[in-house]
Amino acid sequence: MRKRNPAATATVFLALIIAFLFVFEINQSSIFRLSSAPTQGKIRRLTFGKAKQVISCDRSHQKYDLCSITGATVVDPATSTFFLVDPTISGPRSIVEKIKPYPRKWENFPMQRIQELTITSGPSGPECEVQHNSPAIVFSAGGYTGNVFHDFNDGFIPLFITINSIYKNQDVVLVVSKARDWWLNRYKNLLHVFSSHPIVTLDNDTSNHCFPSATLGLMSYGFMALMPNSSQTLLHFRGLLDKAFGHHGQYSIFNPPPKSDSPPRLVFMSRSKGIGREILNQDEAVKVAKEIGFDVILFKPTGKISLQQAYGLINSSHAMVGMHGAALTHSLFLLPGSAFMQVMPLGIDWVGKMCFGEPYSTLNIRLRWKRVAWWRSTTRMIW
Repeated sequence: MRKRNPAATATVFLALIIAFLFVFEINQSSIFRLSSAPTQGKIRRLTFGKAKQVISCDRSHQKYDLCSITGATVVDPATSTFFLVDPTISGPRSIVEKIKPYPRKWENFPMQRIQELTITSGPSGPECEVQHNSPAIVFSAGGYTGNVFHDFNDGFIPLFITINSIYKNQDVVLVVSKARDWWLNRYKNLLHVFSSHPIVTLDNDTSNHCFPSATLGLMSYGFMALMPNSSQTLLHFRGLLDKAFGHHGQYSIFNPPPKSDSPPRLVFMSRSKGIGREILNQDEAVKVAKEIGFDVILFKPTGKISLQQAYGLINSSHAMVGMHGAALTHSLFLLPGSAFMQVMPLGIDWVGKMCFGEPYSTLNIRLRWKRVAWWRSTTRMIW
């Protein structure tokens, strides 16, 4: 078999990027989705008193459960219990509902790591120690949290959907289970955009908190997707990211931001050696990209790089290219009009399109997929 020149391969690869950057239109492609059609008969509503105090749980969706408490709510962090307080209720308190507020209920593995919360009711509740005037949105930062794709797909995008669906233009308080210190610190700017109030952490707080109402759970409609037929799109979500990370002012670990007459900047997403899905001729590809006029920045996301720094780099770039993986979630930071090429390893085309496919069309980003041919993949050596 004729030996292929790595540099020639890199040249073809980068030529595709250039053509894509200046010529290609947005490639809207169908995406595989889990069905989210509601199942009838799974919505339970319990009304107390004068029909004003209500506990309602909707379990009809494949991806998530959602419970609402309409009325004075007391939260006891020590027992992870939410009390609906209604003086008109007679008789002893009884357990009403239980919920795991994480939007992957079809998947057993992550759900085993989610704290179950209890909702109950009665004429009185625990003594109120901290009074809030805004409703609570309750969710878990457990499960797959720590993987940047899941941080957004199972966390912040569902939170964005839920707030805009239930509490649009209202102030809310975030109540979070399994909120670890690193998560709170890494995402503090983004969390502050969702709510200006201090976050209530169920695992660390020892005070009973009172709210006028509460919603437990987050709404989810697919991978990186917002509610169908909604006026809100990923472009609106990106605007929220800009509020959180746009005032970066930090380029200490990267080149300075490009000037208007600078060459187009290409962010080349680099993966650590040994974890799989590597671009083996990365050095040659970067060299060719520079030769044909790109200002190339190799970017390998780590916990030491803040989201403000990552946003500052990517938001000032013209294109991004990288192998399929969670780190491509940073493509949300690209400006509208930018180009994004995802290199998809052998046999996972559908995963790549599912994770970074159809919903991205609303970001006005020019999308392109580069499939790795079987004879260029080291996977063939395994089989």
